[in-house]
Amino acid sequence: MHITRRTLGATAAATAALSALPALARKKKPLIIAHRGASGERPESTLMAFRLAIAEGADFIEPDLVSTKDGHLVVRHENNVAETTDVASRPEFAARRATKVIDGESLTGWFSEDFTLAEIKTLRARERLPRLRPGSASFDGREAIATYQEVIDLAKAQSARLRRTIGTYPEMKHPTYFAGLGLAPEHRLAAMLKRNGLDSPTAPVFVQCFEVGPLKTFKTLSRAPRIQLVSAEGGPADAALRYRDMVSASGLKAIAAYANGVGPDWSMVIPTVDGGLGPATALVGDAHAAGLAVHPWTVRAENAFLPPKLRKGTDPMVHGEVDAVYKALFAAGVDGLFSDFPGLAVKARG
Repeated sequence: MHITRRTLGATAAATAALSALPALARKKKPLIIAHRGASGERPESTLMAFRLAIAEGADFIEPDLVSTKDGHLVVRHENNVAETTDVASRPEFAARRATKVIDGESLTGWFSEDFTLAEIKTLRARERLPRLRPGSASFDGREAIATYQEVIDLAKAQSARLRRTIGTYPEMKHPTYFAGLGLAPEHRLAAMLKRNGLDSPTAPVFVQCFEVGPLKTFKTLSRAPRIQLVSAEGGPADAALRYRDMVSASGLKAIAAYANGVGPDWSMVIPTVDGGLGPATALVGDAHAAGLAVHPWTVRAENAFLPPKLRKGTDPMVHGEVDAVYKALFAAGVDGLFSDFPGLAVKARG
């Protein structure tokens, strides 16, 4: 490579940006991020799923955050809690069944913003994919919906007990939609991080979102690291952008103006080619050149989620050759990855 003053300047900028990430993110080993906890083995987003993930060696546990009617941040994959709780069997809440348009999609069910915290705490969590994960479904009904504060408290307590730092990786779900209801999450989340001593560039926390504007707003409210999530299809609900364009070399430089990293669908790093794993794309290299960490999502072990050549048999719930995905991502230079089975990811990382 021909070294120029411009090249040196770009390298220095990238190094400075990466150095602002939490200490955990600068380890030589990539981070293992437990996607909604050990969600392949316990009902997702429950404290039991987070406890198991920590026991299996996860570095971070990931709660998705939605708002209650009275402004509390609770942990659910979506604000529609029909599939992940027993709300449909609760006659006292039958009249709250509704149809709403969320980010352009019409959905029918029961929504977190129609419940106070006290009411939503009476619901019991259940497995979202019971046919695919019957073992996890056997734990249905054992836990209530957690608040983000409870997840922070768990991470702190387990960090002290195990003498290793366990971080949280909250995702702001549908923030523009919630803002339209007067329940924008940015200020609430920033205030919560400050109360818990997590308002720092090196705090063990990452704040993630698929939307752009809320991350830019959050940057003005908190010094905590931010991750721009991107999908293989579509674009942010709040911006006239395509995710594919956002992970071009120029698009990644634009993300670096308001975020510390990018979280792509793992297939955007290691694409499927002829039914198997193809060579790595330029995404990781381009992101690192822009000073961004790369945390792909979400590696799942079952045949149903793997490329055809990595499947074992035809049963969708059987685990396929998921190690090949982990190892390909690690070889591509990712800084961390999300998994529903953090124990398998930790083992593959070695």
